[in-house]
Amino acid sequence: MTHAHTDIIMYTDGGARGNPGPAGAGAYITDGEGHVLAEVSVYLGEKTNNWAEYQAIVLGLEKLHTLYGKALSDMHIVMRMDSELVMRQLNGIYKVKHPELKVQYEKVRDLLEMLSHVDIVHVRREYNKDADRLANEAMDRKN
Repeated sequence: MTHAHTDIIMYTDGGARGNPGPAGAGAYITDGEGHVLAEVSVYLGEKTNNWAEYQAIVLGLEKLHTLYGKALSDMHIVMRMDSELVMRQLNGIYKVKHPELKVQYEKVRDLLEMLSHVDIVHVRREYNKDADRLANEAMDRKN
C-alpha cells in the first residue's frame, strides 16, 4: 500500500578514503517538496565504504525517529542512495554475506520495521550530492 504523496525523502551516503579507511556518513532529509528538514554528518573512524553506507541510513532513520517519533509509522518515506549494493540488499534482491555488514543490515532492518511505507531506491551519484557532501565533510573533520 502506498500513499498518494511522499512525506519525507531521505538521501544517504557513506564513504571511506581507502577501504577500510577514514570513513564518514551523511544523511540529507527533506519533505516531499524538497524543503530541508535535517542534515546529519558523522565521522565513523576506520571503516569500509559499505559499512559507512549502512551507517548513513541508520543515522538518517534515527534522526527521523527523533524528529517524528511514533507519527513516523504513518508517513511515506522514500530512501534514496547511490549504493546499488545496499539498495539491493535492503530490498531483498541480494543476500548480505559479510559478518560486519550483516550487523549493519540488521540495524537498518530493525529501524525499518517501525515504519509502514518505505521505498528504497537507487539514484545516480549526481542526484545524491547533498548526502555525499555531508559524508565528505565528516571525513575531512575526522571527528
